[in-house]
Amino acid sequence: MIRLAKESDIPAILKLTAACAKAMADNGIYQWNESYPSQEAFGNDIQRGELFLLMENNHIVGTIVISTHMDQEYFSIPWSTPYHNNLYIHRLAVHPTHQKKGYGKLLMDYAENFARDNSAVSVRLDTFSKNERNNIFYKKRGYQEVGHIFFPKQSKYPFVCYELIL
Repeated sequence: MIRLAKESDIPAILKLTAACAKAMADNGIYQWNESYPSQEAFGNDIQRGELFLLMENNHIVGTIVISTHMDQEYFSIPWSTPYHNNLYIHRLAVHPTHQKKGYGKLLMDYAENFARDNSAVSVRLDTFSKNERNNIFYKKRGYQEVGHIFFPKQSKYPFVCYELIL
């Protein structure tokens, strides 16, 4: 079941994303760290009604942000569609003990259907250039690479921006 997150979910969400950050770091992928994703970011996502949780047996196994807000860093990207009615995916995470079970696909299916249901023209996102698994995942879903951005507090390596035209 996928549902909107509540403020009371934040501690469990932070535990989930910390477990994901550790699992990535253990595999040499330094995409997330102690400052990202933050409690503040998740609080803002919840206030905007954009943070969704994948639940299994009343436990959070995954998260995804489906947003209409375009981050400042994205303005430098030559997107394929105009800046009108696009949706942005952020903070997709599946707890390491639940990975490789199709939950990431399920969350992305939900987000893409949400975008279609809301007449979005495209879905935009970024992922760490050194996270080969994620890059393959998005390309297999039909996302096209459109540029690179940097988040200096996260990594010296770029993040790849992708867009799926609906």
